[in-house]
Amino acid sequence: QVQLVESGGGSVQAGGSLRLSCAASGRTSSLYSTGWFRQAPGKEREFVAAINWSGRSTSYADSVKGRFTISYAKNTGYLQMNSLKPEDTAVYYCAAANQVVVTNTAGEYDYWGQGTQVTVSS
Repeated sequence: QVQLVESGGGSVQAGGSLRLSCAASGRTSSLYSTGWFRQAPGKEREFVAAINWSGRSTSYADSVKGRFTISYAKNTGYLQMNSLKPEDTAVYYCAAANQVVVTNTAGEYDYWGQGTQVTVSS
């Protein structure tokens, strides 16, 4: 089994930055990629970014390109979020998959964290 634990959420003003972390433990040798998703109140969960653990391939939602950066090191995934906007407010979830190819499809991820709240005020 694999456990994912997110941290780093919080409240910031628009234009601020936060860095989310996702620590993986357990059978991490079976994992090859990490993704971040978010869900705002009353909305469906949406893809944010993904990376394969070699770091050679990344993918971003259009809404966060140029502002968010996904990275990975030593069984921990990171999401650096800059120039935050009120519309970025959501619960952010990390996920991990047993596949090398990065994907923006939630159903293709095998493990999920519990989520961390990000609130951006105007």
